[in-house]
Amino acid sequence: MLAWLRHSKIAMWGLTIIQLYLGFAWAKDGFEKLTGPKPFDASGLIMGAIKNPVTAPGGAKAFPLYDWFLTTFTNNGHSTAAFSFLVSWGELLVGLGLIFGTLTLAAAFFALVMNFSYLGAGVVSVNPTYIILGGLLLISGFNSGKIGLDRWVTPFLRSKMPFLNNDISVK
Repeated sequence: MLAWLRHSKIAMWGLTIIQLYLGFAWAKDGFEKLTGPKPFDASGLIMGAIKNPVTAPGGAKAFPLYDWFLTTFTNNGHSTAAFSFLVSWGELLVGLGLIFGTLTLAAAFFALVMNFSYLGAGVVSVNPTYIILGGLLLISGFNSGKIGLDRWVTPFLRSKMPFLNNDISVK
């Protein structure tokens, strides 16, 4: 299955559809956060995650490391401007990367980071679906970006940065 995802032309076309779907969803959300009538503010989400962390069935915190991270790096929810900036621009840039097929694997990776962050904060929404689709893009390797600018960007980057030539693909 993994070899098929990484080398099949049929998989390449299916991955492109997934890539465009996720790209437009991420870009739309990021664009709305950047151009909405009010500036996007992540403080409500962060404060909610700090005050009401996700708990396991026994009542213990399900993600104690994530809760510590939010509390520590937002000064207990008081300095969230950096997170608001990163979320807005991160969503837009991930979306554009996926739409244009530029640095597709990096875009898929950072999309997964955001999805898992939202889940850690207790926001389920579309995140499980996006995790499955983004995970498919990520494990598909270069095949997920062949239809797009990665067809030219990836070989150029590999020629300029030899450490990127480590091919770990499955044969």
